[in-house]
Amino acid sequence: MEFLLDPEIAFLNHGSFGACPKAVHDEYQAIQRHLERQPVAFLQRHLPELLLDARSTMAEFVGADRDEIVFTPNPTFAVNAIARSLNLGPGDELLTSNHEYGACSNAWRFMQEKTGFAIVRQSIDLPVNTEDDIVEQIWTGVTENTKAIFLSHISSPTALTIPVEEICRRARHRGITTIIDGAHVPGQMDLDLTKIGADAYVAACHKWLCAPKGSSFMYVSRELQPAIEPLVVGWGWGDSERKFRSGSDFVDYFGWIGTHDPSAYLAVPAAIEFQANHDWPSVQSRCHDLAVHAVELASELPEVKRVHANEFFRQMGLIEISSDSNETLIQQRLIDEFLVEVPVIRWQDRVFIRISVQAYNTQEHIERLITGLHACLRKSA
Repeated sequence: MEFLLDPEIAFLNHGSFGACPKAVHDEYQAIQRHLERQPVAFLQRHLPELLLDARSTMAEFVGADRDEIVFTPNPTFAVNAIARSLNLGPGDELLTSNHEYGACSNAWRFMQEKTGFAIVRQSIDLPVNTEDDIVEQIWTGVTENTKAIFLSHISSPTALTIPVEEICRRARHRGITTIIDGAHVPGQMDLDLTKIGADAYVAACHKWLCAPKGSSFMYVSRELQPAIEPLVVGWGWGDSERKFRSGSDFVDYFGWIGTHDPSAYLAVPAAIEFQANHDWPSVQSRCHDLAVHAVELASELPEVKRVHANEFFRQMGLIEISSDSNETLIQQRLIDEFLVEVPVIRWQDRVFIRISVQAYNTQEHIERLITGLHACLRKSA
């Protein structure tokens, strides 16, 4: 299966920015060439229909209606739009966890400083034992002042899969707005937004779905859409003659944010087709098995502890090393000396190594990681 990665590198960090198959990247570049051949025709006359087709494909893939989906450059962009729109103020509380992605947490903290609402950050202790334990640890933070809940579906720093469907179900009964960060979900596990029942869900297409960089989506239920304001006010707002006029203010607001290259968005259907043509459920299963194997091999090293039981992670395995470790130095040595690209993360004064396994990874990549860890951790100790 041909990706464009440097074949010399054992690339075990798909979770950060993804990697694009050659076939999908070729389609992406073909769209760019089409744009450059006649930019005015492409952007003014053809783009609304092209985006409609791409949104329709995306929506079907994730179990939503096409007018509940808009493309965004990344999940952080989408979280900013939502955080700025909810009008949380003094006396209100946003419930979240200690497993969230830093940039998205910053968006909420930025608005907190402006409007005065409280952020309640519940701890999910590691290791976890059951999904019910996760739900209860989060839910104990709910009070009569809780107006919104923001959680990751799969945590970026800890690779933990959080049972967001049950959280959303409980929140719905309490009238609490739910916003789910699913950056790591599309392409790594099945996603049915109708079943999850979140009011808003943001996710990356350029990670595990293997679409080009800068392609993500924001889902907002029809009930919440009137509250969501455009992050960038442009031609999609008001009665402008150049609106997309999709019939949905939500789609118009985010469909045209000014001149930019929409090719990454339009290549998302090619990424979905690529995975469908390559029996992706089997790929996901093989990658999970290899991630489990990597965690088990690493855990045989005396300096390493495993964190999650197998059912709590998908294609990103997590191992823990001493909190005294110099995470920057270890990560740099792994790439410089062993040609292994893998993130070493400090979280809650613990140090983790997050091992991403994608279709292009092999047993040899895992063995090279173990060899590198053995050398780096022994020297560190």
